[in-house]
Amino acid sequence: MTKPRVLVVDDDEDIRVQMKWALAADYEVSMAGDRMSAVAAYTTERPLVTLLDLGLPPSPNDPTEGLATLSGLLVLDRQAKVVIVSGQGEKANALSAVGAGAWDFLSKPVDTDELGRVLARGVYVAQLEREYRAVQEETRAEAFEEMIGSSAAMHTVFAFVRKVANTSAPVLILGENGTGKEMVARALHRRSRQRDAPFVAINCGAIPEALLESELFGHEKGAFTGAHALRKGLIETAAGGTLFLDEIGELSAQLQVKLLRFLQEKNFQRVGGRQEIQSDARVVAATNVNLQESVASGKFREDLYFRLAVLVVRLPAMRERGDDVTLVAKEFLRRYGAQHLRTGLTFAPDALRAMNQHAWSGNVRELQNRVQRAVIMSEGKRVTARDLELVDGSDALSLPTLREAREQVERELVQESLRRHGGKITPAAQELGISRPTFYELLDKLGIARE
Repeated sequence: MTKPRVLVVDDDEDIRVQMKWALAADYEVSMAGDRMSAVAAYTTERPLVTLLDLGLPPSPNDPTEGLATLSGLLVLDRQAKVVIVSGQGEKANALSAVGAGAWDFLSKPVDTDELGRVLARGVYVAQLEREYRAVQEETRAEAFEEMIGSSAAMHTVFAFVRKVANTSAPVLILGENGTGKEMVARALHRRSRQRDAPFVAINCGAIPEALLESELFGHEKGAFTGAHALRKGLIETAAGGTLFLDEIGELSAQLQVKLLRFLQEKNFQRVGGRQEIQSDARVVAATNVNLQESVASGKFREDLYFRLAVLVVRLPAMRERGDDVTLVAKEFLRRYGAQHLRTGLTFAPDALRAMNQHAWSGNVRELQNRVQRAVIMSEGKRVTARDLELVDGSDALSLPTLREAREQVERELVQESLRRHGGKITPAAQELGISRPTFYELLDKLGIARE
């Protein structure tokens, strides 16, 4: 395991060397004797914690140069963990430095146990913050209108949305269940000139045929039994905006005729009515079936197909998106971890491997479902393939990786040592031959709760 890096900034070489030897067992230690070398070391090595003496050349007897160094480090990284190391006579200056953004301060001569606690806490927080920022930056870089993806297939979809959103032509979205067809429809609406008008969505396959006509076109009072009042349909409601017709391939022949007329003339009649009603709603349709095959079999009208398919985009299945599986899964893990108060979760190596090998017949929706369930049901800080329910009989017989085997041994040793010593950290760490900070790191890495 790579040791966390710490930067020691002090004008006294003897103190720098002493600090390095004191910390070498648990940390990679870099050293600097003045502001320029400190800034250079931080820029190239990005230590998790910096120990900074305020008295630096050319003015070692006042805090000016030390405070300037603190300011320079915070400019490089506003979340830098800088611990001020000062003499008792400089305590007021050290407190001022904390007010200016320093993480903590230690008084000289430094107490070894206190130094260990401060460093361990600073390293732990810095690692969490960097991991969080990395996820945020990765997500921001790969997100487009709430859709996440870095694969070529998804960039093609993003480019399509950018290009056609501001037109009024109908769009047909093709793709398997769970690929995000409604998200694309909403992205088209948000980027259109009609963004402030209604976005109205309906699943044509989820509503009985007898009710679907009324839902789409509305009805007049008394048009049928139970029609006690005039009701506007979704086409009328979506006027000036976007009407999203999901599962368009499920429309009956009768409704196909009425929809075709609306697309051709931009007007329609309510059920039981004779008045022509205008609506300029833009139609975006979606389907998971092959409409061309439906046309060939006579199930779907050819003229309606060509009216709907002016602009066509196909959404890739999850199995076609390569590394997007990991990217999307990490975003779901962050999102549901925050929602269920389980922040800081990560995927174990076997989970990442299983996700990239899984066929994802349910696409993004299946991935979302598995990750949310795993966030709720998993133990510790690492989500495993078993938590995702991606372990089958053949997986159970496969050998773990060396890293997984090593972590399992470490987990068993740490848990056994804690049990033997009643949960006390110091004797448990001594029994395993490691320091308290290292023991705390193991607890966090292995997802073992601290008592």
